[in-house]
Amino acid sequence: MQILDAKGRLFGKVSLLDIGAALIILMVLVGIFIFPGTGGSVAQVGGGNTRPVEVDVMVRGLTVSDPEGFFQMLQESETTNVIIRNQPHGEVRIQDVQQLPRSQAVPQPDGTVKSFPDPRPEMDYTIDLLITLADDALITDNGPVVGNSPVKIGTQIQIEGDLYSFYTSTVGVRILDAES
Repeated sequence: MQILDAKGRLFGKVSLLDIGAALIILMVLVGIFIFPGTGGSVAQVGGGNTRPVEVDVMVRGLTVSDPEGFFQMLQESETTNVIIRNQPHGEVRIQDVQQLPRSQAVPQPDGTVKSFPDPRPEMDYTIDLLITLADDALITDNGPVVGNSPVKIGTQIQIEGDLYSFYTSTVGVRILDAES
């Protein structure tokens, strides 16, 4: 009996290609389960400690039917849900809510520019806000990590409540002392 026949089968039973494919699959499985590597979530990398942080987010041009009522509702809320980089984080505290003025730059006859309240009627349904959110974050070498997502200036955060859901942009991050 020959070891290899004319069709490339070992002892006329098993193809050498099948044996090669089985060995590759076996090596991949060994690589995944026996030697998994140093991967992990962002929160596990770099170590660090947990400290309170405040994150300022700016909302510009949010259109609502009752801007004053919405502003009051946010001021009275103690918490809101956040989604950071499409990863749900859960509830965070609403530390402060400030309504920003809607103004228009108007050139003057002498060449200067003055700021006046925006007179357009559609602006009666638009609100700009600066919201300060507070939570605990893992402080790593690359900055604070809230949940499993790093939070830096420019990070897009979605704020969600019972009656609202909108996107904001991070404009400030403050790492506080643990006693604060």
